[in-house]
Amino acid sequence: MNTLKMKDWGLGLGKHVVIAGPCSVETEKQIDDLCNSFEREPQIGMFRGGVWKPRTRPGNFEGLGEEALPWLQKVKSRLHIPVCVEVANANHVESALKHDIDVLWIGARTTVNPFSVQEIADSLRGVDIPVMVKNPINPDLALWVGALERMYDVGINKLAAIHRGFADPYDKIYRNKPNWNLAMQLKLELPEIEIINDPSHISGKSEMVQAVAQRALNFGMDGLMIETHPNPKEAWSDARQQLNPEQLLTLLKEISFRERIDFENQIPENLKEMRDSIDHIDQKLIDLLSDRFHLIDKVGAYKKAHELSVYQGGRWKDVLDSRIKLGTEKDMSEKFMKSMLIAIHDESIKRQEKQIANKDVEPLTII
Repeated sequence: MNTLKMKDWGLGLGKHVVIAGPCSVETEKQIDDLCNSFEREPQIGMFRGGVWKPRTRPGNFEGLGEEALPWLQKVKSRLHIPVCVEVANANHVESALKHDIDVLWIGARTTVNPFSVQEIADSLRGVDIPVMVKNPINPDLALWVGALERMYDVGINKLAAIHRGFADPYDKIYRNKPNWNLAMQLKLELPEIEIINDPSHISGKSEMVQAVAQRALNFGMDGLMIETHPNPKEAWSDARQQLNPEQLLTLLKEISFRERIDFENQIPENLKEMRDSIDHIDQKLIDLLSDRFHLIDKVGAYKKAHELSVYQGGRWKDVLDSRIKLGTEKDMSEKFMKSMLIAIHDESIKRQEKQIANKDVEPLTII
């Protein structure tokens, strides 16, 4: 399935929805304190609250469960905004629906398991409710798309994706490293899906939330889910990444919500001219790459004829070092140059292996 035909949620949400609330619903007073803050500065489009909290190891706070759901009903009556909770199985869904929760979301730990996603989907068959699906823990686009498709297949056509970052044991900056490219790939795969960004789980640190949120909006994402607690230092879970209401309101005043241009007739003329120039350069790049790979095919045929190995370490090192130097001299980053050259080299190796395996290739003399 390539296209999911989405319907409007009908919840009166703004163009860039802001979802805020605590990582975990802890006490009724905690929720009342947040409502007091949000009533004074009504910039929140949806209230989130963790009721069931899947933890990595037993013994940590795993949420109050159904006991906390009536407090979220009070949020609806006080703030007149929809509320959302995370669900991980059919029992969670049943409890959430019983307490008139407006929106459900599926967490990263659940998205990674198609059996769990299907259980939730089956429990929602015939139910008209919006569902948001967080990316799986690891950067697997197929799992993310598959979870959305499972919801759609049972009739859920009010869907959104949440980009909350991915586990990377080698990254020392983020709690869950963002993968903006994968999020954009999801948008290409499912053009009608809106993508919400969760800068709290990406950053893992309250002081980084604003920068991550702004970058997400720069990429054209459709909203933000930001964990907010009356007193983050006393939070029962994820204290380090939560903002207090004052910090949240400051963030919302300082960030810039970016507009997307969706139709050709909306594109300003000067931007169109620059895009046309980029298109022309891209065509030349593709032509040059095509010429390069045709030469690679000849190299592969030559290596076959002379019984040479496909991989030549010295040559590859020379190419890598010299091209990275050329690129950095022209204001391209070393990281970009290296990743581009590795991609070209991988394709070159595959083509040469194909040449050597092909018995019909005639030997060529290469000067």
